[in-house]
Amino acid sequence: MKKIFVFILAMIATTTYAQELKTLTLEDLNFGGNNYHNMVPKHRYTTWWGNELIRTDVEDCYIVDKNSGKETALFSLVNINKWSGMNLHHLYNITFPVAGKTQVLLNDGKKQMLFDWKTKKEIWHTDNNFNASIQASKFNYTTRATAYVKDCQLHVVDAKGKDKQLTNDGSRNIVYGQSVHRDEFGINGGLYWSNDGKKLAFYRMDQSMVTDFPLVNIPELDWKPAEGESRIATPAPEKYPMAGEKSHKVTVGVYDMNTGNVIYLDAGDPTDRYFTNIAWSPDNKIIYMFELNRDQNDCRLVSYNAENGKKIGELYRETDKKYVEPLHPITFLPWDSSKFILWSQKDGYTHLYLFNNKGEQLKQITKGKWVVMDFLGFDTKHKSIAIESNELSPIQKNIFIVSLETGKRTLMDDNGKGWHTGSLSPNGQYIVDSYQTPTIPSNMAIVNTENGKCTSYYKAEDPWKGYTVPTYECGTIKAADGVTDLYYRMVKPLNFDPKKKYPTIVYVYGGPHAHNIDARWHYCSRGWETYMAEKGYLLFILDNRGSENRGKDFEQVTFRHLGEEEMKDQMKGVDFLKSLPYVDANRLGVHGWSFGGFMTTNLMTTYPDVFKVGVAGGPVIDWKWYEVMYGERYMDTPQTNPEGYANCSLLPKAKNLKGKLQIIIGLNDPVVVPQHAFSFLKACIAAGTQPDFFVYPGEPHNMRGHQSTHLHERISQYFFDYLK
Repeated sequence: MKKIFVFILAMIATTTYAQELKTLTLEDLNFGGNNYHNMVPKHRYTTWWGNELIRTDVEDCYIVDKNSGKETALFSLVNINKWSGMNLHHLYNITFPVAGKTQVLLNDGKKQMLFDWKTKKEIWHTDNNFNASIQASKFNYTTRATAYVKDCQLHVVDAKGKDKQLTNDGSRNIVYGQSVHRDEFGINGGLYWSNDGKKLAFYRMDQSMVTDFPLVNIPELDWKPAEGESRIATPAPEKYPMAGEKSHKVTVGVYDMNTGNVIYLDAGDPTDRYFTNIAWSPDNKIIYMFELNRDQNDCRLVSYNAENGKKIGELYRETDKKYVEPLHPITFLPWDSSKFILWSQKDGYTHLYLFNNKGEQLKQITKGKWVVMDFLGFDTKHKSIAIESNELSPIQKNIFIVSLETGKRTLMDDNGKGWHTGSLSPNGQYIVDSYQTPTIPSNMAIVNTENGKCTSYYKAEDPWKGYTVPTYECGTIKAADGVTDLYYRMVKPLNFDPKKKYPTIVYVYGGPHAHNIDARWHYCSRGWETYMAEKGYLLFILDNRGSENRGKDFEQVTFRHLGEEEMKDQMKGVDFLKSLPYVDANRLGVHGWSFGGFMTTNLMTTYPDVFKVGVAGGPVIDWKWYEVMYGERYMDTPQTNPEGYANCSLLPKAKNLKGKLQIIIGLNDPVVVPQHAFSFLKACIAAGTQPDFFVYPGEPHNMRGHQSTHLHERISQYFFDYLK
């Protein structure tokens, strides 16, 4: 009787505890949700003041003892605003440009100021009122000059506030100082100051020959036209170079602040060429950049005289039967200006190589069947470098110190597990190691690279404590080639019962330069997956061949026939699911966005008897309508690969649609233009099949703000309605 009583009490306690747990909602789990900011693991923001570690927060700024983690306040937001007359709302973005001097660089949008917090005196400032309408900007601390683009024209304003307009022909056809080549090849800007801040290299892009895609702006609901102004929607054309069609022409200019002259690099005819990864020599006399042909299979590192623009020479050339993809500028050794580090995938994996300035390869720095993922900096004392790589596991990222002399790699993060992101001190002696593991939301440690000592600095609380949470698992299956290991993530329904059969959703991306599974918190599961698992669905996510960080052969297997090998691998995942007793094979769904939208539509129409429900967001339908740089890298041109383009097109498959498919796009998508979705709808109409369609007016490729929550409510409801 006593045992029964204890059991009953335990059951009551368990039931009571379960009742006390809160359920996660999309407002908690989606980045556009009203409570999302409270539900992500907290993090501490740090920066370097020379070799001193600084923590920045909303209200206060601290110096951190690197050996103990103890913090000492430097100044507060209230005081720095009071002393400087600035109007900062937080201290996250402040920087400390001069080692050993109590000087902080402040920017409140209207003014930029160098301020001494010890003497409480302004050292220098410049007005930034132009920031409200600029299209690009780049500040250089050394000369305190700012390059910026406003009304399509390139300007440079010096430390005294003197503004010089460098161009007069800027327009939507002639673009200065901004990202070119559709943000491919590692490009994310168009302004490049020399090391001494006296010269500025910049992109000039002529896109007058590129066809406009006719996007349309729909007025906001509360917009009222001025008297005499039309209520009609306005055109918002996007210069869009489609595969096989005319692309823009790029040149590189150089402005010399001392002479006031602008010259252009003598790189020859820019037609059907890509210029990327601009780098300055340590003495500021030479500009280096990678030049790539339109086929993207011939890459050259070329040097130019920064004074007159004349070509000096070709230092390196790399060719490939498929494609070469330069993503990083060269980096010179701080102790030897005649040597530099170059990234390459030429041995089959992304690794680092040491060259001299004559273009002679001195050694391969890193080597193995793994990839270098990031370069953190130098340890000048020991002549070594810090890198991040997945050497320990394809789903991990770990920090290593690598000797340039011997090539020896030393693990230099807190635990050798999970996903680590490092910040190296300028002298290379300390690393701030921010990391997650599948069970750790967010930790930070300070690592002494001299002796490997790790000091725990911060451990975030689990933001989901007190909420119901499903189960997250990770494993591997064999790819369709029968050899390659593929990693998957599985999110099991809340209160999972292996005796039940669950409706299952395959979430897919599958394209290049992305992956879904890594050793972060919950195996990097998306909030929507958790939400659906709480609603009784099982989620399955597989990184197929063609995705990133697994080497060249793994990535290039999809060359000239996107979607084919990827689907073979995803169907191996389906076979695995069908082997599990708790997966209901008659209730399989699929969802993805962008390349994942392409994969979703492809799977629904290639395997119409397998997938019952699909939601395809921003889907590529036919690769001949995608942009030149990305599309031709992986598919060649429609003219040279007509069979490949025909086989990858989803238009002929529209007739195969049996299940429920919803297509969702942003009306103003400049990446996967609406022509894709609209053409597929036309094909479905012609074939007599019945997809569903939803559009977000005014939204680009991805939904912004709270509209993202609305989007995921819609996606979820579609599965609730049709995959019960």
